[in-house]
Amino acid sequence: MSTQIEPDMLNLAEAAPTGGNLAPYTVGELARAVKRTIEGEFGLVRVRGELLRVKRHGSGHIYLCLKDDEAVLDGVVWRSSASRLAVAPEDGLEVICTGRITTYPARSSYQLIIESMELAGQGALLKLIDERRKKLLAEGLFAAERKRPLPGLPRLIGVVTSPSGAVIRDILHRLADRFPCDVLIWPVAVQGSNAASEITAAIVGFNALPAEGWPRRPDVLIVARGGGAIEDLMPFNEENVVRAAAASAIPLISAVGHETDTTLIDFASDRRAPTPTAAAEFAVPVRLHLLARVEEWSSRLLLQIDRAVENKHRGLLALERGLGNPRHAIEAHGQRLDGLEERLESARRNYFDRRRESVATYGARLRHPLQQLRDFEQRIGMLGRSLQSGFGHSYDTARSRYERLSDLLESYSYRGVLKRGFALVSSRAGEAIGSVTETEPGCGLLIEFHDGRVGATVDDSSAAKPRPRQARHEASKPLGQGRLF
Repeated sequence: MSTQIEPDMLNLAEAAPTGGNLAPYTVGELARAVKRTIEGEFGLVRVRGELLRVKRHGSGHIYLCLKDDEAVLDGVVWRSSASRLAVAPEDGLEVICTGRITTYPARSSYQLIIESMELAGQGALLKLIDERRKKLLAEGLFAAERKRPLPGLPRLIGVVTSPSGAVIRDILHRLADRFPCDVLIWPVAVQGSNAASEITAAIVGFNALPAEGWPRRPDVLIVARGGGAIEDLMPFNEENVVRAAAASAIPLISAVGHETDTTLIDFASDRRAPTPTAAAEFAVPVRLHLLARVEEWSSRLLLQIDRAVENKHRGLLALERGLGNPRHAIEAHGQRLDGLEERLESARRNYFDRRRESVATYGARLRHPLQQLRDFEQRIGMLGRSLQSGFGHSYDTARSRYERLSDLLESYSYRGVLKRGFALVSSRAGEAIGSVTETEPGCGLLIEFHDGRVGATVDDSSAAKPRPRQARHEASKPLGQGRLF
């Protein structure tokens, strides 16, 4: 929407024939004058158009454009108003926005400050609903395998609806007529901007209740609302309500509007009822019908029991006729028992006779314990003598071998040679000296006889020219018999 600004709106002086007589304005002054003029002329307006370039800013504000075949109008929804919008802005939606016109001097443009938004016409609503239905259908929220069967006889029914409308009275009345049971009501708004969030919270809240205690989780849920225009039923087409119904662990019956009304919650629920009264009928059976069926089954059961007892009685009589006199059977079994008793006695006697004979045979083979002791005593004495004789023989053999080895060692000892007049000459250090060349004048010697040792010193006349000690070790091994030591 646009309008032409007249010069008198700006409080300008009348134009002079030449531009030199006009009072000059700064840019800011002119912008503020235009802003005051537009806001004063257009206080609150309703604008219809198609949404374009919808953008949600990180601050929470929503920036968008409204367009038609002739013009484009910028719009903004402040964060405080965005959460209260009845319609989520999307590109392509035809809406009616309510707000006020203002200018944006920084860009020399004007814009609409939107305070509320609604869909423009039933066609736009149906288009929005159909697009949302296709989206949720593609996600599988309406699949038949997700739907759960309703309980046959619920003990507690949860109802999500307005507590003041005729819907809750119709449901309670129908439940009381068919099958009285406990009802837990979660009051919600069924139309308006807060209705969708309250319905979603009610479904989630019922599912969060404990299985026992009070209040406890219902066995079945009814989400109900009376008839109305498509705009009034929009809360039941909201995505959060449909997702809550599909995710409910409690079987859910949707009863929104009249039979011809269809909302998206009907596709996600486990059972759709054309009216709230029909939802109550789906939830519980007719008590009188159940009683009649129980009576019928009870009669049929009693009849079957009578027939079964009669058949068993006739079978028992037939068995009695074929059984004969029980006394005869008892006498026959008694006679058989007597025969078995005689056979048992005979077998017992034969068994003990055979055992007695075996004991006598084994007893004859046994020797007296005293005789066994005497035999053991003789055997021990014989083994003792044999041990003593063997030990003495082993000792004499070892002693004789020791004496032979001792004589042989003595014969090999050099001391036997010493007894025959020989002597062993060694140095003071104990090294044996076998040649005069191994001595030198003045060196001390030890001469060992068979009965002791004496010391001696080599003089000059008897000493030969000494040879180096190394030559002794390097000398080749002498040929012939060799040395004694």
